[in-house]
Amino acid sequence: MSRFLTLFIVLLFPVLLIGQNNFDSLLGELDKTVDNYQQYSDKKEEKINKLKELLEYTSTNLQKYEIGQKLFEEYKLYQSDSALAYARKNFQIASTLKDIPKINSANLNLASIMGTLGMYKEATDVLHKIDLKSLANLKSDFYRVSTTIYGSMSDYAASPQEKKKYDVLTQRYRDSTMLSYPSQSSLKFIDQASKLIEQQKFDQTLTLLLKHFPEIAKDNPEQAVVAYLISQSYHGKKETEQEKKWLAISAISDLQLAKKEYISLRSLAFLLYEEGDIDRSYKYMKRSLEDAVFCNARLRTYEISKMMPIINEAYQKQNETNRFQLILFLISASILSLFLMTALFLLFKQMKRLSTAKQEISLANNQLSELNKELSVFNEKLNETNNALSETNLVKEIYIGRYMDQCSDYIGKLEGYRRKLNLMATTGKMNDLVSAVKSKDFIENELATFYTNFDQTFLQLFPNFIKEFSALLIDDEATQLKDGELLNTELRIFALIRLGIKDSAKIAVFLRYSVSTIYNYRSQLKNKAAGPREEFETKVMQIGTNIKS
Repeated sequence: MSRFLTLFIVLLFPVLLIGQNNFDSLLGELDKTVDNYQQYSDKKEEKINKLKELLEYTSTNLQKYEIGQKLFEEYKLYQSDSALAYARKNFQIASTLKDIPKINSANLNLASIMGTLGMYKEATDVLHKIDLKSLANLKSDFYRVSTTIYGSMSDYAASPQEKKKYDVLTQRYRDSTMLSYPSQSSLKFIDQASKLIEQQKFDQTLTLLLKHFPEIAKDNPEQAVVAYLISQSYHGKKETEQEKKWLAISAISDLQLAKKEYISLRSLAFLLYEEGDIDRSYKYMKRSLEDAVFCNARLRTYEISKMMPIINEAYQKQNETNRFQLILFLISASILSLFLMTALFLLFKQMKRLSTAKQEISLANNQLSELNKELSVFNEKLNETNNALSETNLVKEIYIGRYMDQCSDYIGKLEGYRRKLNLMATTGKMNDLVSAVKSKDFIENELATFYTNFDQTFLQLFPNFIKEFSALLIDDEATQLKDGELLNTELRIFALIRLGIKDSAKIAVFLRYSVSTIYNYRSQLKNKAAGPREEFETKVMQIGTNIKS
């Protein structure tokens, strides 16, 4: 049995935790909504002011009636006195028009708002004046207003006999209301749910409303009503967490639509008070009272005024407890501060003794650090010099060997060329001799051979030159080689620069181009540099070394 209980608690705990987190997030949203109540009121006032401006420029009674009806709807749950004023104006206009449906609609509006204001005698007098036969499409509205008024009269009845009488009337009008609604009317769902709650059929109520709730638009005032009815169903089932959740949803909807006549926030405040969340309970109840006073919803104000002193007293007691705890904390902190200051004074004296020794050690360390830095810089420069010397020696060795081979080869080629010309001269082939002297083939072939030898020697020294040079450019178009090429003109120019030949004039002589052509090549490649243009040739000089900047 003990193992089963433990397993049940382990499985149930994550569900409870998720539910609590969900409710906490709802409370967070509700807190934010309560704090920003003025923002929603401003939107409501802006909408009302636009309708008033429109009414001011309207000339016909029919248009005035339609706009007055809209103003009544805006004020109905926002400011009861103003709603009553517009209901009366609309009744006068409808009477002037002698339009029976509009007169009936205006009377229903009057009765409805009088009920909100607690004017039950006046409200029932208005209802009794209405001829049911003339209502036509307004019958459901008549029954619904009657249900609401007699329901309120039952809630505030002075004796059990009166309450029973009003309960019977409420039930009778609700039944008539449900019969008069269209089959898919949302109001029919609400009245049906209210009846099921009275009959304590809470599961059936939840089945009906939970299916219907997602279909209600967020800006529809019925959303708050349905959420409140769901909370009442959970109240009947003794599921407090779900009751609080749906009260919070209802309250958020009420406040965001700038409704001032509501019940959900007040009910949630009382539940939170019972759970010990005094601060939030006081905040919600205070907001409810201010809204009820603003709306002049007298019965709501009366209901809240009965609960407010209890919550206010608890709030004051909690503040007093918090104040006492704060004083106790300050006294404790003062005593601890005194001990801390004494300890700090003793520690300061000890640290002062150590300070002199630390300063001497620090001075010695600084001097040693400076010497190490100087030595490190010197070693870096020495390594760079050694690397440069090693590279220079290697270049000299390779190029001297190549130079000797080239010279020897050229001497042999010149001797063969001299013999060829001599043979032509001695055999009298003067035309062939002149053609041979004028031809550039010999020079061009030798230059091609010379550049090939230069390319091979340079790539022997710097085998990764092309790859590293390409990495310095935005694109590698300039380093694309044709078939049979080792280096192209652009690469050969910067190969000479890598060898230390930076003078464009010398490079021009070496490659047999004009100085301006060499300059253009250099400028074009600098413009394609991946880094700063002025650092490009410096980075070229670092190819093949361990230095990277």
